[in-house]
Amino acid sequence: MTAPLTPPPPPHENSSAHASYRGRPVPPPVGAHATGAGDDRLGEQDGPGMKTEVREAAVTMVAVALSGVLLGVLWWWLAPRVPLVGDVVDDSWVVYLKDSEGEQSVGVDGTFTLLALGFGALTALAVFAARRRGGVPLVVGVCAGALLGSLLAWRVGVWLGPAQDVIAHAREVGEGVTFSAPLKLGTKGALLAWPVAALVVHLGLTGLFGPRDPDPYQPYPPHQQGPYGGTSV
Repeated sequence: MTAPLTPPPPPHENSSAHASYRGRPVPPPVGAHATGAGDDRLGEQDGPGMKTEVREAAVTMVAVALSGVLLGVLWWWLAPRVPLVGDVVDDSWVVYLKDSEGEQSVGVDGTFTLLALGFGALTALAVFAARRRGGVPLVVGVCAGALLGSLLAWRVGVWLGPAQDVIAHAREVGEGVTFSAPLKLGTKGALLAWPVAALVVHLGLTGLFGPRDPDPYQPYPPHQQGPYGGTSV
């Protein structure tokens, strides 16, 4: 007679024996970290949905564009005045520059450009402080709002400035009396100073101080216990 064969232990006994082998925990199945702590870490890095980003970009665009009113007021207040003089020649009014070699016209464009550059830096800093994560819709909203704000500032400054009808103004003040020319931008490229400055400053701040993307080769956050009892560095 042959002795009866000992039946193999049940599967659960094998798994518990393996679990207690040398006191080491059972390693998680392949891909388990992708649905565990790794997902939590990645989820913290993910931004809001596209609809939320577009809504935030629209609000940012409107807020930046409305600040163009302040730029227009400052331009009207700080821009140099271009002196004009009216005279009657052959029973008709003629208006000419009082100082033909003056640089006031260049100063008007320069004042607008410098103010627009400053507004671009300030608005980019404010938007980055409010939403550090950035995103393409937000950058587009900042640039679009800055361009609309420049157009609004230009029209506000012209509206607040001297009258546009220089002949009527000359008749009103009288012959030979100096008066100020209406505000105008001789270089329309100055309207791009604000959006360009905002784009450059915002991208620079995002690149230097914005949140970093997670490392795909680091399955576990630092100091978290790995599957075999070790810790990741």
